[in-house]
Amino acid sequence: MNDKTRLEALSTFLKAKRAQIKPESVGLPAGSRRRTPGLRREEVAQLAGVSTTWYTWLEQGRDIKVSSVVLDCITQALQLNNDERDYLYDLALEKKSDITNQVKNQSELSPSLKRILTELTYCPTIITDRHCHIVGWNLAAAHVFLDFEQIPKEQRNLIRLVFSRKELKALAVNWEHFAKGFLAIFRTYYGHYLGDEWYNQFIKEMSHSHPEFQDLWQESQVSKAPEMIIEFRHSRAGKMLFNLTSLQVQGDMDLRCSIYTPVEETDTEKKLKRLMKRVSVENV
Repeated sequence: MNDKTRLEALSTFLKAKRAQIKPESVGLPAGSRRRTPGLRREEVAQLAGVSTTWYTWLEQGRDIKVSSVVLDCITQALQLNNDERDYLYDLALEKKSDITNQVKNQSELSPSLKRILTELTYCPTIITDRHCHIVGWNLAAAHVFLDFEQIPKEQRNLIRLVFSRKELKALAVNWEHFAKGFLAIFRTYYGHYLGDEWYNQFIKEMSHSHPEFQDLWQESQVSKAPEMIIEFRHSRAGKMLFNLTSLQVQGDMDLRCSIYTPVEETDTEKKLKRLMKRVSVENV
């Protein structure tokens, strides 16, 4: 990510976060003369204890000096969570991660990860790299989502599939919520690997091909590991409820394990077992 792109990303993020804060939540009157939602720049500056001019320059994406102390003040003023704060730091202080270890060919997962995928029999599980390319999955995931084996390897990008495959759009009852969760994770990678131009090329491509991507990307949500309950309407199994848990895999490669656990006190696991058994019999 070059400086121009980095500063544009910082500008977009600050504007989005400012627009999401209700004035009354920070003790300011809502007023009837506000032309845009959220706080004004001068109000954020006042809350952060900085000059309006300096904050305006920061939000405009000007190349100015910042410190961690001031960024902490802005974090409080914009009510950022820990993940959003880290993203702000990555962009504002240009904390470039070492990308000398480029994404490697992960056609062969480690034996331990293969074992984990196998043991999570009735928990659909997908393993992705820092580009959100799908590098591993279990049988349950293939039954609930897609048969990833049938998708060309170069097209197995989770973000791309969420926006391009009609099966996934039809699967999630609240598809927008479903997509936002993955974009929030993707944005943490985007801010962390500032030196990797792949992200800018991918975002440009997705924005051109999928208007929904551009709209949701502009919301600037950030989360390293969102946990949520997702409702699916599977074409063959019907209503299914899963808890999504996202885990970081320790090691040389920046891998993520997304596990969909059937919600307790629902018939989701029973439906999944029947689905997998039925498909297994049909394929005999």
